[in-house]
Amino acid sequence: MFYYLNGPVAELLPGVAVVDCSGVGYQLSVSAYTLGRLKKGERAKLYTYLYLREGVIELYGFAGLNEKRLFEQLLNVSGVGPKAALSILSTATPEQLTLSILSGDEKALTAAAGVGKKLAQRVILELKDKLAKETESLSFSGGGSAPAPAQAGGGKRRDAAAALAVLGYGSAEIQAALRQVDESLSLEDTIKAALRQMMKG
Repeated sequence: MFYYLNGPVAELLPGVAVVDCSGVGYQLSVSAYTLGRLKKGERAKLYTYLYLREGVIELYGFAGLNEKRLFEQLLNVSGVGPKAALSILSTATPEQLTLSILSGDEKALTAAAGVGKKLAQRVILELKDKLAKETESLSFSGGGSAPAPAQAGGGKRRDAAAALAVLGYGSAEIQAALRQVDESLSLEDTIKAALRQMMKG
């Protein structure tokens, strides 16, 4: 129904932003990530998601399409509702959360209020492959097409390359860094080692 709302921020409350559009105040539930990017009285553009379930109608707002896409992905995970999804999104940037899922970092997800180890494991299990495929064709920095980093090697290297692409690194830079990394390392350690290589350059 609504793709985005664009107008002055009339009110900011914990977990809530009110945007004034032509004299109508729209209340949106937002993550701490989005809330931190808004200022009362300043104009804002928030992408929206309308949640309809058993008589419940809620409007959610996001500072960018990347956060909205991740919110929608999280809702597809069994056991994750809007509140849990917003809680997860409140812990870090969409890019950092995607990297955490791709690298299997349970601790990053359990940092969210109300998210235990089992739910974090389910999020990783159900979204890891989906996000890896998505990041091969989407650039989080601009939303356009990015060179697919899939040629980095086997499945572990492909996942590492996808995670690094999420952080805005180019395909050539990623491949060069991964060539310097020990292939016996775990996915998480491969990503960290590649990041260290790129920071050296």
